[in-house]
Amino acid sequence: MLVRCLYASRAAAGTGPAMLDDILAQSRRNNPKQGITGMLCVSNDVFIQLLEGGRDEVCELYNAIIRDGRHEHVRLLTYEEISQREFGNWTMGQVNLSKVNPSLLLKYFKRAELDPFDASGTATLALLHELVASASIVGRGE
Repeated sequence: MLVRCLYASRAAAGTGPAMLDDILAQSRRNNPKQGITGMLCVSNDVFIQLLEGGRDEVCELYNAIIRDGRHEHVRLLTYEEISQREFGNWTMGQVNLSKVNPSLLLKYFKRAELDPFDASGTATLALLHELVASASIVGRGE
C-alpha cells in the first residue's frame, strides 16, 4: 500500500545552512533504498516535505524526523493512502522558495510568505504541484 505524507517543520535553533545540504544528502542516499520519493521546500527556517512510499517506510521515516534534533514544531499537514505516486520521479527534489515569485505564495497563503502552519494541507499540496508544473524544483533524482 502506498501513502503520501506532507508535513512542515522549523529548523532548530543554532542550525546553519549546511543542515539543508546534510538533509538532502541523507535523503538522496537513504530514500531510494526504502522506496521513498518526495520533495523538500525551504524558506528561511520553514521546511515543507512530502514523502511517498510504502506505509511502513513512510511512517518510520516521519517518526525519525520527529525525533531529529534538526527539526522543531513538526506538524503533519496531510496523510493519505494513494493509488499512485505523484512525485515518483523524485528521490528528493528541492526548491528554495525565496526565489519563487511572491504572487505564487500569495495564491495559497495569507501573505506572500511560506506559512504552512496557518494554511490547509490541501493548499500546501497544491503549491507543490504548481512548483513541479513550473519547473521550480531542482535535484530531480540522483
